[in-house]
Formats: sequence, C-alpha cells, structure tokens
Amino acid sequence: MVGRQGRVTGRIGPGLVGEVMIPIRGGVEAFYAYSAIQGEEIPVGSLVVVMDYHPPRTVYVSSASI
Repeated sequence: MVGRQGRVTGRIGPGLVGEVMIPIRGGVEAFYAYSAIQGEEIPVGSLVVVMDYHPPRTVYVSSASI
C-alpha cells in the first residue's frame, strides 16, 4: 500500500479526517486519510502518495509532485 497514488475526495487538513480513492485489487477503494506532514492541507482533487498504512482502511498521505 505504501507508495501507491490516489486522488483526494474529501479535504484533508489539521484536525480533519479526509478521504482518498486508491486503485487496489483491480478496482478503486475509499480510505480514511490523514496528512503525513503535520499542518498540511490537501484539497479535493489533489493527487497524493501513501506514506503509511494502518489496516484496515486508514492511510497517511502526502501531496504528489508531478
């Protein structure tokens, strides 16, 4: 799971639980998301990279640079 890219569907910010859609197992699944960098805000539609994964459905993400 670490290293996969996904798209933000629910804003991620300080004190907020966001949502990301990540391609996995032949489909796309939703995961609860927190910012891996304290204080970082990530708006809806942004591309992110999974930095840490806590089963079953929580990921810590950072903005992806293209």
